[in-house]
Amino acid sequence: MARPRDPELLDPRARQLLRSLIGRYIRDGEPVGSQTLARHAGLDVSPATIRNILADLEGAGLLAAPHASAGRVPTAQGYRVFVDSLLQLKPLGEGELSRLRQELPAGAGTQALLGNASELLSAMTHFVGVVGVPRREQFAFRRIEFLPLDPRRVLCVLMLADNEVENRVIAMRRPYDPAELERVSNYLNAHFAGIPLQQVRAALLQELSRARDEMQALLARSLELADEALAPAAEDLVLAGQTRLMGAQGLSDVERLRELFEAFARKREILQLLDRTVQAEGIRIFIGEETGMAPLEGVSLVTAPYSAGGRVLGVLGVIGPTRMAYDRVIPVVQAAADALGAALNPDSQPS
Repeated sequence: MARPRDPELLDPRARQLLRSLIGRYIRDGEPVGSQTLARHAGLDVSPATIRNILADLEGAGLLAAPHASAGRVPTAQGYRVFVDSLLQLKPLGEGELSRLRQELPAGAGTQALLGNASELLSAMTHFVGVVGVPRREQFAFRRIEFLPLDPRRVLCVLMLADNEVENRVIAMRRPYDPAELERVSNYLNAHFAGIPLQQVRAALLQELSRARDEMQALLARSLELADEALAPAAEDLVLAGQTRLMGAQGLSDVERLRELFEAFARKREILQLLDRTVQAEGIRIFIGEETGMAPLEGVSLVTAPYSAGGRVLGVLGVIGPTRMAYDRVIPVVQAAADALGAALNPDSQPS
């Protein structure tokens, strides 16, 4: 048998045996032997024939035989064939869908929603829930106020369209008196409320190129303050349930767990993976070494983008051992992405 990445190169018996073996291994966590498959795979063939097919699947890189074991376990490549073409998903029940809607309500505020989503993902899958924080510049602001703290420091209070309020202390190159700050905030509120933050600077520059005299001075001050106040915050993510991985099969090695938890603390590797899925349509799955990052080689990551108002805001997902119930995890991740996007939709926000 060739080394198939394309599952279509597997004949129906091989596909059935691979599906049955991986399903039992995910359920029981023990290497699966030919005798077990002869009883449970639903094929009218002898154990000897099954052994031959398993040997072919092992030669193709889809299965491995653990040391001193008569059974076989799936490899990362075997899991890939399984999730891509052999998996039968289990739809979520109405009770679980209702739970997601109830705990991710519109108008709850972005930070609360992100925290709830990561906790729900962890609780519903028993693995790690991860939610990428939306870039703040994608949101419009409702109102902005500048308050002097001292001659060169200003407190910016920014109310965003998703009901979040941000307070930023910004250092200025020159002193601003309270009257100047009030004029700038009045101008920004009158002309730019409702515009996404990332568009405000470009609009100010365009206005500045056309303005003259007093208006030009006001616009210059507005641009200086807006550059500081509306600058993008560092991207981050929300994690929940990291300790659920302690003791998970395949993750019991202390050194591997240490590297994994260090990656959770740094967040850099996970953010890079999430960035690779922002433009993906629907579910994206990384299995083992497919992550391309050493600390994450012993886990799988199931992700889906969440959107609101026609824009992708971020990505959420679940991190767990490669031996996870993908048929259960995938629908949970997709439903959570749908529920979070609906809660963040501007049309659903209370006025």
